[in-house]
Amino acid sequence: MKIFSNFESGNIHIVSADSPDNIQLTIPADNQSDISQWFHFRLESQPQLHHQFSILNLAKSAYPEGWQDYDVVASYDREEWFRIPAEFDGDTLTFKVVPEYGSMYFAYFAPFSYDRHQDLLHQAQTQFNCKLETLGSTLDGNDMSLLNIGEPSEEKKNIWIIGRQHPGETMAEWFIEGLLQRLLDDTDTVAKALLDKAVFHIVPNMNPDGSIRGHLRTNAIGVNLNREWQTPSMEKSPEVFLVRERMLKTGVDMFLDIHGDEAIPYNFVAGSEGIPSYNERHAALENAFKATLLTITPEFQVAHGYDKDEPGKANLTIGSNWVAEQFKCLSYTIEMPFKDHISHPDEFYGWSPERSVAFGQDVLAAVRAIIDQI
Repeated sequence: MKIFSNFESGNIHIVSADSPDNIQLTIPADNQSDISQWFHFRLESQPQLHHQFSILNLAKSAYPEGWQDYDVVASYDREEWFRIPAEFDGDTLTFKVVPEYGSMYFAYFAPFSYDRHQDLLHQAQTQFNCKLETLGSTLDGNDMSLLNIGEPSEEKKNIWIIGRQHPGETMAEWFIEGLLQRLLDDTDTVAKALLDKAVFHIVPNMNPDGSIRGHLRTNAIGVNLNREWQTPSMEKSPEVFLVRERMLKTGVDMFLDIHGDEAIPYNFVAGSEGIPSYNERHAALENAFKATLLTITPEFQVAHGYDKDEPGKANLTIGSNWVAEQFKCLSYTIEMPFKDHISHPDEFYGWSPERSVAFGQDVLAAVRAIIDQI
């Protein structure tokens, strides 16, 4: 029996693996931080044999509440990712499996590989109205890639969409994959109508270093990018610095920042109610977007989510808050679950890459419905 994590986004520490029925593991923290939550590893062992895993010390993880009612994601072929039931006692996550084959992957959520990321970018650029651009490099020397979609003009809106500021929130790039599929489909009338009125600037992965390293929340040196938007620097947060500089050149009429939430088992949005300039126009745009999305898909709801900031108390180091204040525009953080959207649960798959892709396509339709108001 062997356990591996020596691959892209791999992350696990073996405490004990002497017996298949008592495998004990812990989750290493992101580099130069105390944030631990993302795991991704491979088991090679005898098939049709009972295995029991215990992931220890989770009371000290970044989001202990995220393990309650959480089921582990697993795959044999790295294409289909299904759920393994798990139990959490407040400190240890335990799950059991009888592998069908000799090798099996386990992860916190279905990974979105750097190869798939490159495929997404380069397949997109083959469309006549899409340009792939490298804004600069990360601290590990990876590309900061931007897709510009549509023909610019002074009459058109500029819509910015980014994902994976927190690299372990891989559902964000699955979401953007779905959104791009629809936006770049020249037979889709929603996409055509949008591109008549807007140019899209899309960053599918804001944090390639953290993604490759197997981090949950930070970049190569342990910096949370979604707390860098007021004063980013090339020394600490080049990812935000480069994107923000381009935003200041293009302007922003709408901004969506795509994330995943460890604890809350619902899809929801977080607005900018606490920014200093928040007014009736902001509120009307936010309400119109939510109302439209509610009519488009049952995968969205508004009853559960984060508490709203008090007036003037928003944290302007957060991307969606800084953008809303800087550009006086509709600016939302969209959150998806690591667990399941329990309004419409799926026992075998939970919240999944496929549902994330579909949700991205549905959100694009909601953008179409309010394009004339932003």
